[in-house]
Amino acid sequence: MKNDAKTIQLILNHMIRSLKEIVPFPIDVQAPTMTPEPYVQKELSVLIGLVGALKGRIVIDTTLETVQNIGQEMFKMAIEEHFVESLSGEIGNMLAGNLCVGLESDGLVLDISTPTVMTGQAKFHGFGKAITLPVTIAGEPRMKILIMLDEE
Repeated sequence: MKNDAKTIQLILNHMIRSLKEIVPFPIDVQAPTMTPEPYVQKELSVLIGLVGALKGRIVIDTTLETVQNIGQEMFKMAIEEHFVESLSGEIGNMLAGNLCVGLESDGLVLDISTPTVMTGQAKFHGFGKAITLPVTIAGEPRMKILIMLDEE
């Protein structure tokens, strides 16, 4: 499958739909931008590989506080700090899995890897360019979704 404009638009549309279905707060997604490497994560991110009709990675860059707030709203209880990293991986799994289910309905079959959770400041190299979706949750910038597709 080619990384053409139609395919990229499908991925973006299904990622936005996934965010709206998974995140239990009002969200707004700003226009996508191209992000060159290196990309610097400041606090917390989840990396998930994509394989199948396309190859690439998704990075969900957010904060500990955002994950705690999402978890608290999902489970109706406070999320202790030592559970935040695990919860961030699960939220990443839900977003990427939901994305793949939606894409399959459009004929694009993908599978995901086990999530890798990274904390602290980190630089991402080796992807060329990424499409970045800035996400506002409950009126505040809280998350960036990077979609890195490998060249064919």
